Amino acid sequence: MLAGFESSAVYQEFFIETEFSAESQPEGLSAVAAPWHTVLVLIVIAGLAWRGRMRADELRAAASVDRITLYARTILSEWLQLVLVLVGVWQHGSSLSSVLGERWHSYRQFLRDLGIGLLFLVVAITVTSILSGHQGGADRATQFLLPQGGAEKMLWIVVAISAGICEEAIFRGYLQRQFMALTRSVPGGIALSGLAFGAAHLYQGVGRAAVIAVLGVMGGMVAYWCRSVRPGMIAHMLQDTLGGMLRH
Repeated sequence: MLAGFESSAVYQEFFIETEFSAESQPEGLSAVAAPWHTVLVLIVIAGLAWRGRMRADELRAAASVDRITLYARTILSEWLQLVLVLVGVWQHGSSLSSVLGERWHSYRQFLRDLGIGLLFLVVAITVTSILSGHQGGADRATQFLLPQGGAEKMLWIVVAISAGICEEAIFRGYLQRQFMALTRSVPGGIALSGLAFGAAHLYQGVGRAAVIAVLGVMGGMVAYWCRSVRPGMIAHMLQDTLGGMLRH
């Protein structure tokens, strides 16, 4: 994949910036928040995951689902979790950009992240299709979540954008950094954040949560390589949007 970019000025700029970031942040093993805050964040995620699993069972058995309310609550939950993370990062004196990613300073930076995000999207969809091929009930297990009418589809896009921004910032921007600092290991931090990401989606069923954990590890590798969560945010938003619109 890299060979295809070597002749591109965009890639050359990315490569130079990545080398500089790697030198200024050796191995990315410094914590961005206090340990107690990470414990609090994990407790909140675990509580929401447990509640989501219980609630999902009820919704699957229900004759009808108020998806508008469900989506609104999901959006609110995503952003409140991100606020909790950012408060801890700010209180620790760390830069919020360490979680949210550096803002784009040029169109080239934007196009670079967009290109990487689109490539990762293709890979993620391919991996999801391969790993989910044997899960005959996977789509039925999440059917209650999918939008049906125009209003639901519009709100679903907001859900997808919120999940893409908030979950990438929380799991790849925050927890991955914290787990790396805890384990003093880059692979360990990526693996643990991927497992946490999968566990947070247990409401979709164990099999699908396992697939999501694999995607979380892949996303963590991309975030560490790029020193940014922005490409992952782009891929995440697009994948969730397409998944809701096409999986019927």
